[in-house]
Amino acid sequence: MNPKVDFYFTKAKTWQEEIELLREIVLDCDLNEVLKWGCPCYTFEDSNIVLIHTFKEYCALLFFKGALMKAPKDILIQQTANVQAARQMRFTSAKEITKLKTSIKAYIKEAIAIEKAGLKVELKKTSEFEMPEEFKQVLKEDAALKKAFKTLTPGRQRAYLLHFSSAKQSKTREARIEKCIPDILEGKGLND
Repeated sequence: MNPKVDFYFTKAKTWQEEIELLREIVLDCDLNEVLKWGCPCYTFEDSNIVLIHTFKEYCALLFFKGALMKAPKDILIQQTANVQAARQMRFTSAKEITKLKTSIKAYIKEAIAIEKAGLKVELKKTSEFEMPEEFKQVLKEDAALKKAFKTLTPGRQRAYLLHFSSAKQSKTREARIEKCIPDILEGKGLND
């Protein structure tokens, strides 16, 4: 146990019993406990294996390379269509966690084996992400913006494309694009 992570478990207003059980199970799998993204993260030789986090409706274990695991799809869940590698195992009660303790450990051991084997999730290329027509048009009309966008890291490009294309209405997409142009020109990412 890492004392720097203790606060996460003591501050929890919901799911406290459940996340403490998950912590106990994960630590029993010989992983190192660190704090990343404000959540307890468990690593093997400095590689992220699993993370504990909470939501309104459930608490979860997030397996960083869950897409490579052989677990049934109803056990390891892809949070959204845009999540490529990570998968969640969701829980709604301490009783459920206790009942699945052996299975949870087996999944953690599989995740460690995947890391030891050096397996990598094949991620989609930035060019495979949808580029909204509104953004294509703006890039067509503004050579400096097009150049600035192309020099962004692939991750920053994807973040913008997902942000723009997630708007349902063209007017909203246009507003998002307009708002982001200065940051793109400065070489900044969506959340920089």
